[in-house]
Amino acid sequence: MSRIIEFSKAGGPEVLEFIETQVPAPGPHEVRLQVKAIGINRAESMWRNDQYVIPVKYPAGLGYDAAGIVDAVGKDVTDFAIGDIVSTIPAFSFYQYHTYGEVVLIPDHAVVKHPATLSFVEAASIWMMFITAYGALIFDAHVKAGDFVLIPAASSSVGLAAIQIANYAGATPIALTRTADKKERLHEAGAVHVVAIEEQDLVVEVMRITNGIGARIAFDPVGGRDFPKLVSALANQGTIYIYGALDEGTTLLPVLDVILKMPTIKGYSLRQIMGDKARRAEAVDYVVKGLANGAFKPIIDRTFKFDDIVEAHRYLEKGGQFGKIVVTV
Repeated sequence: MSRIIEFSKAGGPEVLEFIETQVPAPGPHEVRLQVKAIGINRAESMWRNDQYVIPVKYPAGLGYDAAGIVDAVGKDVTDFAIGDIVSTIPAFSFYQYHTYGEVVLIPDHAVVKHPATLSFVEAASIWMMFITAYGALIFDAHVKAGDFVLIPAASSSVGLAAIQIANYAGATPIALTRTADKKERLHEAGAVHVVAIEEQDLVVEVMRITNGIGARIAFDPVGGRDFPKLVSALANQGTIYIYGALDEGTTLLPVLDVILKMPTIKGYSLRQIMGDKARRAEAVDYVVKGLANGAFKPIIDRTFKFDDIVEAHRYLEKGGQFGKIVVTV
């Protein structure tokens, strides 16, 4: 018997329940994983609240990121064997699979042998954050030397990954944070410039940093009231990628700035990368190489025990973390 996490109604962290279950043998293209660590993502909080991009079907499990040890493989699995140390990439639907459990089933295409230099906690933290940033900045935007990249919510796990990836590509990351409290840590994490948007004029600062040109790319998980400022801070014909809705208020479109600057405003989802076998492989290879040469480093904010996963979700929703929240099993 194994414990997994499910919820049968939308709501706060308290709706998460421990369920005793017998995890079956894996199907032909599945891997069964003894979980050692679970990465916690904002997407899972949205799913729990039934505010995700797809509606919830109850009872529902949740979780994209995990690391552990393979304890069984399906008959058609050729790349993994019992005893392999692996982690999961976010290449499956919450309707079918989830990682919040002591033992879970995962499709073999969403399993990778993570670098041996990483602990279970580190391996459970990397894939959602780095592949999300990679897909927008490298695969789609082709960020390069000379580019300025605006990164709102820069102290989130994906924001920190975006800083590292922008640097790796030779671009200049401009980290955006609410107050100056996290400025020093963001600089230490690789941000060349940091703007405290509640204490400084975002547009004035970005124009100063870019010598009046503006940023070619903005990578935005927030939307809401500050979105018009991002448009104003863009270069002519720059691009904003929207991949989240941390600000639940109305996102306004500054029509005159749109006419003036002719920006591209693109919705971005991991499906662009995870839905294609070749793109998945390229993304994993890119991240592995960055980890191997030291360009990418997982940043862990705090760990919780599996028994305390409700508290981990409460902590996530306070929004004060710097890096990834991980649960150990």
